[in-house]
Amino acid sequence: MNDIIISVKNLRKNYGAFEAVKDISFDVLEGEIFGLLGPNGAGKSTTLEIMETLRSKTSGEVMVAGMNLDLEPNHIKKIIGVQLQTSGFYPGLNLLELIELFSGLYNQEVDAMELLQLVNLTEKAKSKYKQLSGGQKQRFSIATTLINQPKIVFLDEPTTGLDPQARRNLWDLIKSIREKGTTVIITTHYMDEAEQLCDRIAIMDEGKIIALASPDKMIDDLVTSGFEKPKPIKSANLEDVFISLTGKEMRAE
Repeated sequence: MNDIIISVKNLRKNYGAFEAVKDISFDVLEGEIFGLLGPNGAGKSTTLEIMETLRSKTSGEVMVAGMNLDLEPNHIKKIIGVQLQTSGFYPGLNLLELIELFSGLYNQEVDAMELLQLVNLTEKAKSKYKQLSGGQKQRFSIATTLINQPKIVFLDEPTTGLDPQARRNLWDLIKSIREKGTTVIITTHYMDEAEQLCDRIAIMDEGKIIALASPDKMIDDLVTSGFEKPKPIKSANLEDVFISLTGKEMRAE
């Protein structure tokens, strides 16, 4: 049984009279990929930002790797990696310069080429960030979360807007991060992505967790309840056809 690396108890977040997060509790196990799913406005991004120390909470307790979020936020920041959005990078710097910049901020020595090799971007080492494709930008963004060798990585909708090849490449990258022992917390609107990647998922709606289990368990429970799809499920889908025809290897572009 894996140890608990994040414990959230009775978490609430209010914006005036509006309750964005309503008394939720859950644990994340060390070394798993844990998904937070839900429609827009469900409270999942707010919950993620609280765990990342980026947003204050109204009440409740959050423990990260045995540290209390209220008492040791600076220590927590040292052991987590948070995916930056596009606005977090200087567009005119090349990838090596950006890694050097972030490693300096973390006060951490990093082999920049080794890090770029991990995300298959060595050929783009001297390219400026603004010259990268969407998938390359996302891979580089994830690479920067690994600079401080974090115990936990937070990814907020990492494949939004990517084509099928780039999505599958990101899936492989996220799995490889977990295989190295890092815990991954992910939000996504893609149900196939959650089913492929996550060991367990929490589904949120209107600020509450309405289900928490493995994807297989949730699907089995739904089938057991008598649910039937309106038409037979094919053994492949159109995305599988696209990948089969075009390949899924990472491309330098």
